[in-house]
Amino acid sequence: MTTHRTGRRLLLAALVVGNLLLTTACNDLTTVKPADAGTVGPAGGAAKPAGTADPRLGTFYGQHVDWHACRPGAGSRPVDLTGLQCGELRVPLDYADPAADALGLALVRLPAADPAHRIGSLVVNPGGPGGSGVEMVEMGRKLFDGALHNRFDVVGFDPRGSGASSPVICLTDRQRDDRDQVDLPVDPAKRRVVLDRRDTELATACAGKSGRLLPFVGTRNTARDLDVLRQALGDPKLNYLGISYGTYLGALYAEEFPARTGRLILDGAVDPAADALDESIDQTIGFESSFRRFADDCVRAHAAECPLGSDPDTAARKASDYLESLHDGPLDTADGRKLTSDLGWAGTQALLYGDETDAWPALRAALTMAMVGRRGDLLLASADRLHGRDEKGHYTAFSDSRDAISCADGAAAAPSPERAQQVVAKLKAEAPLVTQGVSVEDYQHGKCENWPFRSPEKPHVVRAEGSAPILVVGSTGDPATPYAAAENLAKGLAHATLLTREGEGHGAFGRGNTCVGAAYEAYLVVGTLPAPGTRCAD
Repeated sequence: MTTHRTGRRLLLAALVVGNLLLTTACNDLTTVKPADAGTVGPAGGAAKPAGTADPRLGTFYGQHVDWHACRPGAGSRPVDLTGLQCGELRVPLDYADPAADALGLALVRLPAADPAHRIGSLVVNPGGPGGSGVEMVEMGRKLFDGALHNRFDVVGFDPRGSGASSPVICLTDRQRDDRDQVDLPVDPAKRRVVLDRRDTELATACAGKSGRLLPFVGTRNTARDLDVLRQALGDPKLNYLGISYGTYLGALYAEEFPARTGRLILDGAVDPAADALDESIDQTIGFESSFRRFADDCVRAHAAECPLGSDPDTAARKASDYLESLHDGPLDTADGRKLTSDLGWAGTQALLYGDETDAWPALRAALTMAMVGRRGDLLLASADRLHGRDEKGHYTAFSDSRDAISCADGAAAAPSPERAQQVVAKLKAEAPLVTQGVSVEDYQHGKCENWPFRSPEKPHVVRAEGSAPILVVGSTGDPATPYAAAENLAKGLAHATLLTREGEGHGAFGRGNTCVGAAYEAYLVVGTLPAPGTRCAD
């Protein structure tokens, strides 16, 4: 799920599954004409299309996936592909005109380890928007060990406009490096000028390189793709695990196809009724809270390796002031780049997606290297992973895809002057450390105002009347999708149960919480939901 440190408009997004910070693979922009979809053939034993309203979609709903052994892609990170199967799904570029053109979606499947007792497929999405479900399965396959892998084919896909599925491409590697290597101005008026220019340049670049894709990469179309995938997998109902932004995708699927919902888990939930500004405010406050808890834990529990002093009341302020000081004194790194303030904050916030065991130790080490050793290598490496940059300076399509999908989903325009004043006052009161320098000028322009089209999508309560029961999971210490969002999503859905994990970090899946793991297995394998009000302590 995206967020930003509001005063700098520094966009962040992490796909956190257990210990993994997943990044998408960079691929050239391609689309597949309907006649060229060589990996997809007629349905062979698949379930009959259930209630396909538009007969023009029959070709898409009638396809099956030609699975084959996965092969490493160009520039991909080393990963064991043994036993994994890859394929492609064909979906219409425009569901209103499905015969006009089609896209190929990249797929990966981890076949059920106990095929004799296989239940069906479990489709997964790690978040983003723009996160790679293919990499989630390739890199995180061990997280499904046990009952889930035994009983399900675990299927990951790259959503349209991302990863290896006709990714949106806007900026070059050099352009991204140039942007990151210069902090935004501290002066609010000058910062506003730079932000306006960057937003305009991004919109122009996206329109020039990926213009035909931009109107069609929104989450509602991806939810329709999910139903085509469900049918191609031969499943009468969709079993699904969505994390972070993936909960929004799952909620829209349930809204579009309530009768075809099987067992859906929405973990690290997004509130579909919250607009982009409210969501950003909540996330900023969430990161402030996590930042303070990290600093308190650093001083109290790890004094010997904590660079933040000995006073818990001033530790978080010391870290915040130090990161801000990098405006005037950026740090050297081994590859010749500088760790700027904005990059330092990005590296810090990326590690706040984790918890006391999987990420906070790395953040202590990174801050110690910076504050004591005067080197920025560890924080820069964390920022690079967040931004999808590899050691050779190549970026994945993640950032461009994230921006395009967010705008296609109706990211909010600039608020009124009165609303901007209210926002700044709230942030100054509730998140002063991560919003140093925030001013009303930071809200005078909406990120998608220069986008080449206007999205009709609006925030709304998702009811999904007629759906199967849905399991919503929220973590009390989640900085990116604060717990209240899970409460709101569960409350809005007509048939939902909320499971609460008491602990730090973004999302509950894969964190080793036995209570959460047991609830996942009971629901997905047996269909038994946890009792209302169930809370799982870390």
